[in-house]
Amino acid sequence: MPDWKPTTCIKSLHKRAAVFASIRQYFSEQEVLEVDTAVLSQCAVSDPFIDSLEVSFRGYPEAEAETCYLQTSPEYAMKRLLAAGSGSIYQLGKVFRNGEEGRFHNPEFTMLEWYRLGLDDNALMDDVERLVQLVLDIGPIRRCTYNDIFKEKLGLDLQKSSTAQLAEAMHKHVEIDMSLDDRDAWLNLLMSHLIEPMLKDESVFITDYPASQSALARIKEGEDGELVAARFELFVGGMELANGYHELTDSQEQQRRLSADQQTRKLLKLPQRPLEQRLVAALASGLPDCAGVALGVDRLVMLALNASHIEEVIPFTFRNA
Repeated sequence: MPDWKPTTCIKSLHKRAAVFASIRQYFSEQEVLEVDTAVLSQCAVSDPFIDSLEVSFRGYPEAEAETCYLQTSPEYAMKRLLAAGSGSIYQLGKVFRNGEEGRFHNPEFTMLEWYRLGLDDNALMDDVERLVQLVLDIGPIRRCTYNDIFKEKLGLDLQKSSTAQLAEAMHKHVEIDMSLDDRDAWLNLLMSHLIEPMLKDESVFITDYPASQSALARIKEGEDGELVAARFELFVGGMELANGYHELTDSQEQQRRLSADQQTRKLLKLPQRPLEQRLVAALASGLPDCAGVALGVDRLVMLALNASHIEEVIPFTFRNA
């Protein structure tokens, strides 16, 4: 194929445009405000497992360069809008993540993120399901807790399984040279390498993640009385499609989590980047009770078109842009 041509076909571009239109119509009918926050920021995401793309800014050609970062998600900026009184909002736009390239990944991709005031994670799943069903021909989406999906797919009860037993379960299926005494690392490997491929023929919300994997979600009491994250992920056809939370509103806890992320970055010898303290200030001023979710739009279009690679649904990939 000539290198000037797009990676997708024109028919797929029409479908992509129709998906965008359906999303905007849905939120318009729900009276959720569309916003458009900055892509470029002086601060970076704190998550040690998401790497920001750096950009050098100069006020004039000879000026000393100032390091800025392309947004990996509009979350921080959108929460500042929520604290300022925006009401329920959504954003459909480009985000960027370093080191993410492959069948389901492009360093530049389209994310849909939205926040609904007064909803918790359970009510937000209903909202996600309604929107996804506008695009995909799927029935009701089942819900399964994180612990139950491990029981169902791997026969592991996480309340009774030690870290060593998790590592052993992983080694039975995949040869991996790791001696980490990090429970979440093994859980993440088991989920990505073993469980996710087993979900290829179904649609499922996985709920009640371990409290240690709460990210920016609240902590709540789970079905068995243990503390869990008020967080869910949606998988359709074995593909992770969305990640949602009942949002954390405690500014002191937010500061603690940002600092903990920075410490983890230090231990992993990752760059120490500026933390978004304006997010902490926004929470301190009063973030309304809300639930929020991020959804990968390119993946949604892939599912709608039964595409096997992200290059089939975006005009130009990183390699030919």
